Amino acid sequence: MKYSKYSAIVVGSGISGLFCALKLAQSINMPDGVLVITKSSFGESNSRYAQGGIVGVMNNNENDSVELHVQDTLKAGAGLSEYDTTKFISENSNDVINDLIEYGVEFDKDENGKITYTLEGAHSVNRILHAGGDATGRVIEQTLCKRVKENSNIDILEDTIVTELLTNSDGECKGVIIYNDDTKEYETIYSSATILACGGIGQLYKYTTNPTVATGDGIALAYGAGAILQDLEFVQFHPTALAIDGVKNRFLVSESVRGEGAILVDKDRKPFMQDYSELKDLAPRDVVTRAIFDKMSKTGVKNVYLDATVIDKDFAQKRFPTISKECKSFGIDMSKDLIPVAPAAHYYMGGIKTTVEGRTSVRGLYAIGECSSTGLHGANRLASNSLLECVVCAHELANFLSFSNLVPPQKIDETVMATINKYTQPLSDENFDIPELVSELKDLMWNNVGILRTEESLLKALDMIYDLKRRFRRSVKCLNKEEYELRNMICVAQLIVKSALNRKESRGAHYRLDYPNHAEVGNHNCIIKGEGEPSFVK
Repeated sequence: MKYSKYSAIVVGSGISGLFCALKLAQSINMPDGVLVITKSSFGESNSRYAQGGIVGVMNNNENDSVELHVQDTLKAGAGLSEYDTTKFISENSNDVINDLIEYGVEFDKDENGKITYTLEGAHSVNRILHAGGDATGRVIEQTLCKRVKENSNIDILEDTIVTELLTNSDGECKGVIIYNDDTKEYETIYSSATILACGGIGQLYKYTTNPTVATGDGIALAYGAGAILQDLEFVQFHPTALAIDGVKNRFLVSESVRGEGAILVDKDRKPFMQDYSELKDLAPRDVVTRAIFDKMSKTGVKNVYLDATVIDKDFAQKRFPTISKECKSFGIDMSKDLIPVAPAAHYYMGGIKTTVEGRTSVRGLYAIGECSSTGLHGANRLASNSLLECVVCAHELANFLSFSNLVPPQKIDETVMATINKYTQPLSDENFDIPELVSELKDLMWNNVGILRTEESLLKALDMIYDLKRRFRRSVKCLNKEEYELRNMICVAQLIVKSALNRKESRGAHYRLDYPNHAEVGNHNCIIKGEGEPSFVK
């Protein structure tokens, strides 16, 4: 197997990974350069599809303050958001957004040339910056992609999936094994800094707003390397995804549409959110999602509707060009028609336990973005906090590593060599119906580990996952990228169910019908690889 060496490896080409790579490439302590690995095309990621915007407690927004943003985040996080982490990220928002502007990101401005701020659910003031109307993620992503391609100190590997992290006998991460889906070849890449920035887990569910790349790879890789994972039971279901029959990858209808005045209604155009929350349509996402799910269940319908006709037509077209275009592709004119919406898996609050600098419990392994769990989001993410966390934590990690001596490992021990040798062995000629197995997994997760859960449904899901593992007999080396993704999805699904069973309360996005109340004090659920089965740790 051929090999190469880099000062730092970034796995993933979303906003967190790209921002971190750019900052690292500016450091004099990167003599062997930075490698960005992406399993699809360069720039394909969850953050690319972020519509609403990015939170910014900006110095020129006199109506806002760090403490106000912190309190909004803590309230939405349902007792699990950590104050110090939240305050740190909020305090640094002004600086990192100015960094984005310096890189070339053009946020939307008013007629006087001033950046405009919008409102989203559970925010007490307008503090969301947006770009391209409702294409904030895409605008930021494209800008960073351009900058990365221009940087001679950054190499890019496309269509390449990381199959395993290389850990030595001391439990330190020393690099990765990769599989290129085009050449069908494996390669070993050594580095003293491996950064997981490979997104969320939405593809584990039948209905999701996430792109096909969101298969939980980073979480499965970190688990295999012995890293501590945190709060894996918390899956955020966005309340308003475009509900079109037969479409399972649902297009997101941003919360910012409701922030501009749209309201949720039933088929008779009657508003209903007042029956569920005093905040009505701008309640936290978990509240709105359960309200819609309850309304659908009681009336036996597949969706409710978003009434955006109250928004000025010209303003809506300028503010939401992407959403308007997508609706029109299905014959829906958002200026006069109701938009059919229903919940879909959207964001993962759980992930690899990290500090704000992205440090994990495994030396040499770091994680940023959606695959990490810093303690910011708690049990329910506040709208538009995700992109902010991506950029702040990427900045802090790059700053932390800039003071490190990132020389690729010179000596490879027997433990690392044993891992490499596993991928030189021949593979059995068994054929698996991957699309069918993936479909089974998505269905069981949606039906049993979704918006509402019980011990019975979770145990049923666990049995079905064990059955999938028995039928899909690939635990290490696989045939292709699709098999590696399924391997990772099964691993993460099991961990989500185990964590959901362990949390015997309802909190934020984790709602158990058999434990409808929450404990007085919120505690994190931390899990680590054990002998055969995962183990919970404090």
